[in-house]
Formats: sequence, C-alpha cells, structure tokens
Amino acid sequence: MSAYETLASAYDGLTSDIDYGKTLSFLEEILAKEGRKPQCVVDLACGTGSMSLLLAKKGYQVIGVDISEEMLTQAAYKAGALQGNAPWFIRQSMDKLRLPMQADAVVCLLDSLNYLTEPEKCRKTFQSVNKALAPEGVFLFDINTPCKLRSMDGQVFLDENDESYCVWRGDFDTEENILYYGIDLFRKKGKLWERSFEQHCEYAYDPDTLCRWLWEAGFARVLCYGDCRMEAPTDTEQRIYFAAFKE
Repeated sequence: MSAYETLASAYDGLTSDIDYGKTLSFLEEILAKEGRKPQCVVDLACGTGSMSLLLAKKGYQVIGVDISEEMLTQAAYKAGALQGNAPWFIRQSMDKLRLPMQADAVVCLLDSLNYLTEPEKCRKTFQSVNKALAPEGVFLFDINTPCKLRSMDGQVFLDENDESYCVWRGDFDTEENILYYGIDLFRKKGKLWERSFEQHCEYAYDPDTLCRWLWEAGFARVLCYGDCRMEAPTDTEQRIYFAAFKE
C-alpha cells in the first residue's frame, strides 16, 4: 500500500502535536531578515493542507501540491470551511512541478523531501522549483538529517488518540541509505478495530550535497539553519532548514 493511502484520514489526529504556527513564524523570520515579502506561496507536498490553510489565513495566495489523492481530499475538505482566500490544491509529484504562474515562494516541510528516495528525483525537484519561482523567489524546506534517520534503526514508536492507534517500526538500510518504517494503523470501527499497514521510506540526504544540487539548479544563495533556530545547524541536528534564493 502506498504511503499515506490509509493514514491520510487519521493523519491530523495522530500529528496534533505538530506546531505549524511555530514553523511558519520561523519561516517568516527568515523572509523578513532577507527582505522578502511573498504574495503567492506554493505548499509543496502539502499533505492534508494544515500549513496551506495557515498560510491562507495569514493572507498569502496559496497553491497546495501533493501526489497523494487521499491527502488532497482531506485538504480540500478542510479548506471548504475557510471563509475567503481558500488555497487551491493540485495533484503533482515534486519532481514534475508545473504551475500556471510563477510563485514568490515555495515551502516543502515535515521532511517531505526525504520521501524522494531516488536522488535524481531530488535534483529534478530542485530544478522544477527553480523554474516555478519568480525572480527573487525563495525555496524553504527542511529534512530529517542522516543522524536522525540512522538513529531510528530498530526503534518502535507509538501514536494514539481515541480513534486511532499507530505503531511505527524503523529499519535503516546502510547500503541503500534509506530508512524503511512500517506503520500498523488501527482505526476504531464501532466496537471493533480495523488494521491496515503502510511502508514509508526516507532517504538520508547529506546537507552539503543538497546545497550543491541547489546551486547546480540555479539558486544563487543557500542558507542552512538548525531546527527552527536562526543559527547554523549542529553536527547532531535532527532537522535542518534550508533557504535557497533565486536571483
């Protein structure tokens, strides 16, 4: 079963601890520091649209992009309750991003880039994002670091709420440089529980390599930050943010 096919309907409930507001404040701090004031923002790999809706509520014109039909269905449902300036959602893969207009900024969050387990698709994503950006546009994204993904090998994680129970099991393949984690999801159906399974995969990208690919894709300047900190990442950083600027 493909990633997020079953998990989509339970995703928001199981990730209620994610502080989207804090993340957006951090991104806006980067933009303000660099003197950028985007109007049109693409939320790439937008998932259920939580960040897309938050961006729209702050006045940005938002295009949400995701490959998962199930996640986009959840996003569109949530956007239906928004009064005015609702995001526009489209189904595309990251490496084949095509927009009807150039955007001022593209954001790609929650280690979505790690899901590109073929490095060539990551390079193509950087190229397609660069083409999608207007002059002086900015690409903001984060990754799970190799340090974090390797540390998840053999680990078991639990997420639960009143309606769902989720078990994650990590297995890092050193030859493929990929973390495989199987997800057993139990959803409450009346008095019974229904079980489903998905396998997710994340590639452990080296930050220096990503910087080089960004420059090769045409970005003029690349900055790296620690996890929601306006500081350079440490050697043991679990999550790194990138800001790539187009001329």
